[in-house]
Amino acid sequence: MTPIDARTARPWTVRPAPPVPDTLDHPDVWAYAGLTEVSRRSTAAVWGWTDTWAPLPVRLPMLRPSPYGETAVWVAVEGDGRSADDVVGFASVYLPLTANETTAIHGVVVDPRHEGRGIGAALLAQVHDHAAAHGRTVLQAFSPHAPEPPAGPDALEPPTGSGRVPRHDRAVRLAQRHGYVLEQVARASVLELPGDAAGRARLRDEARARAGEEYRTHTWLDDLPADRLDDLALLWTRMSTDAPHGAVEQAEDPWDADRVREHLERLRVSHQHVLMTVAEHVASGRLVAFSWLQVPTAPVPFAFQEDTLVLREHRGHALGMLVKTVNLDAFTAMRPDALRIHTWNAQENAHMLAINVAMGFRPSGVSAVWQRTTPA
Repeated sequence: MTPIDARTARPWTVRPAPPVPDTLDHPDVWAYAGLTEVSRRSTAAVWGWTDTWAPLPVRLPMLRPSPYGETAVWVAVEGDGRSADDVVGFASVYLPLTANETTAIHGVVVDPRHEGRGIGAALLAQVHDHAAAHGRTVLQAFSPHAPEPPAGPDALEPPTGSGRVPRHDRAVRLAQRHGYVLEQVARASVLELPGDAAGRARLRDEARARAGEEYRTHTWLDDLPADRLDDLALLWTRMSTDAPHGAVEQAEDPWDADRVREHLERLRVSHQHVLMTVAEHVASGRLVAFSWLQVPTAPVPFAFQEDTLVLREHRGHALGMLVKTVNLDAFTAMRPDALRIHTWNAQENAHMLAINVAMGFRPSGVSAVWQRTTPA
């Protein structure tokens, strides 16, 4: 991608984005259409593909406020900044409202053609001001990198000792220059389909045999049973306490049935299916493990493996492998022409990574997890 010549580029400014429009034809949609295109260019520059990029109809609902969090957005614009083509960068800040209320989670993205013009630093300054104004002293951010660099002087490692990011990458230098510490690295992986379907079937059958008659699975698409929402809320709550977080500050984030409903509705209006397999403990009737895929409703050739969790008290029965393989069977039946599934896991989560590798996932890159803590 050819960089813009800074000597001939138009002056730029940073401004708050308008409130998130209710419709795609609203006059203020220009800012969101512009930042969506910036995101597409940035995603393609890092990965060489745009599977993880969110088109405008997907992105807008995700930015709207909820009882559990709210997002603020700024755009960097050239000239008068009145059209999507004027947007050259953006920042977003998510403020949790029901837990982790000293935390702000943000992202800064600059059009790759406009890097090196100070746009990222200016957007980050807005992020810091917003966080301070809302009493947020823990700032967390993510930066994608592909491929993962080899060990050596040009690689930066987190305190976990697992994973590396390129030390001299522009995003890494921006984060470190502003006081962020690399606390964790997540591995991005991709499963190319159909892959070894027979091998995955063996893994599924072995897992089912280990689980025995104490556990049974259920698979649902979108419509999760109302009488199971409390159990699912516990599983989502445990994602905040039982999944590895390295040194990232993460207090328990409680879910209840209402929050599960809100989450499902937000995904629905963002044009995403939820395909979920759970494991039920037969004796108690409680759900003790789950795994779910986010599947775009559009006929695209990919999907995203989201959360997988087994309650600590039910580990050791191959339930993680069982719910993941059963859910993958359901997905390939639902989308027989699908080509790949993307997922992310903490690099220190050796057990889940081993399950993924056995299923055929291969590393495709990493995501750096950054944190900056300021005095209250």
